[in-house]
Amino acid sequence: MMIDGLKPYGDYKRAGLPWLDVIPAHWDLTPNRALMQEQRAVVGERAASYTLLSLTLGGVIPRNMTNPKGKFPAEFNTYKVVKPDDLVFCLFDIDETPRAVGHSKLDGMITGAYDVFSPRASSDSRFLFHYYLWVDQGKLLKPLYTGLRKTIQMGVFASLKTPNPPPEERNAIVRFLDHANHKIDGFIRAKRKLIALLDEQRQAIIRRAVARGLNPSVALRPSGVPWLGDIPVHWETWRVSRLAKIGNGSTPSRGKPEYWNGGRYPWLNSSHVNRGLIDSSDQFVTSTALRECHLPRVPANSVLVAITGQGKTRGMSAILTIDATINQHLAYITPKTSIVTPRFLHLALTAAYSPLRALSQDSGSTKGALTCEDLKRFKIPVPKLAEQRLIAEAIERDTSKIRNAVARIEREISLTQEYRMRLTADIVTGKFDVRSAVATLPDVPDVAASSPHIAAPGGEVLEESEIEEIDE
Repeated sequence: MMIDGLKPYGDYKRAGLPWLDVIPAHWDLTPNRALMQEQRAVVGERAASYTLLSLTLGGVIPRNMTNPKGKFPAEFNTYKVVKPDDLVFCLFDIDETPRAVGHSKLDGMITGAYDVFSPRASSDSRFLFHYYLWVDQGKLLKPLYTGLRKTIQMGVFASLKTPNPPPEERNAIVRFLDHANHKIDGFIRAKRKLIALLDEQRQAIIRRAVARGLNPSVALRPSGVPWLGDIPVHWETWRVSRLAKIGNGSTPSRGKPEYWNGGRYPWLNSSHVNRGLIDSSDQFVTSTALRECHLPRVPANSVLVAITGQGKTRGMSAILTIDATINQHLAYITPKTSIVTPRFLHLALTAAYSPLRALSQDSGSTKGALTCEDLKRFKIPVPKLAEQRLIAEAIERDTSKIRNAVARIEREISLTQEYRMRLTADIVTGKFDVRSAVATLPDVPDVAASSPHIAAPGGEVLEESEIEEIDE
């Protein structure tokens, strides 16, 4: 354990913050206005000479302009200038924002909705980032929110006091956390590679069963569908539109409380498909939002497909077991259960993940996204219902050990990330003194270049299709 051998400081004093009781007695508590200078410079007519940046779970990163997704303004004149070592804060909609702080290593521009700060001589933006990343992960600034959009006013944030160790201790803390994060990130990367290998094995089992059935000696015929190849002679191939109803949703305005406050109808975003089986939601809309925004009422036993997003999400699907509505990054497929079961439909789409991803990359205005029309035209195999059920049961049995192994590894990753957060909290708040420990630490590569943690724990990146929902 990286914390073994570390000792607390000798003396402490009251911090008086809602989320922090005490700090080392020799540390200062300094208002943010004395630690960082707000930067209001905008790019104006020089926007074309700046790199467009986004604040994501992966940090402050360049926006993909080769394959752009999400919403863009008509012009970027009001975007703010960002320089290396600046801090970027999102001080509104904080609870709904996956990441509200970022540390930039880049020159560029970012939406004027964000607040940009440069460190003053009396501070270190790296330490401030580590501290406010911990604060953000716990959404500890809730006592400072005002208004329906949960905004922290600039005057309040500027007056907020932040722990400020002496310079040599700040450097020691940053070096200790960089070293710890380097090791943690290496562990997590290795675990994610193992998950990827297990997922490939599971995918192969599903694809073989969905395309060929369970009888290895069955006679085959060409399906006429490139991704399927040969299929059993007694099977059919149908366009999804023949066996299901298809549509997608939208996001009600966050600025209208009548759409969200007191809402009881589950509302889902694209991240939910990662669960495979969706039986709950953490966001809800009102009946007013359903009516005025024309949101679809998606019934249970539908299959949801992520139609936008980077990473693995786009093209993934999940079975919905509750009545719900969805945002614009999801499509629903409600099957005619007299033709196809929800489980088999989900498995068929899971088997077709690679061709669905390839389809979403076709040239044109929909590049980087699937459309409902793509899904309607997409062809899948359709055995008889009894055989569909047998195939689903066999896949469940044959992949159970893989699923259990993946769940176990994901739990290890989750515990490691929790440990990282606790370690960061203990160090940036002065619970433990790391000054003697860093003297024996080996040098590690620049964390910003070699590891994503300087931007975010675990290197997770927000789906680019969702970025502008935060940038608004």
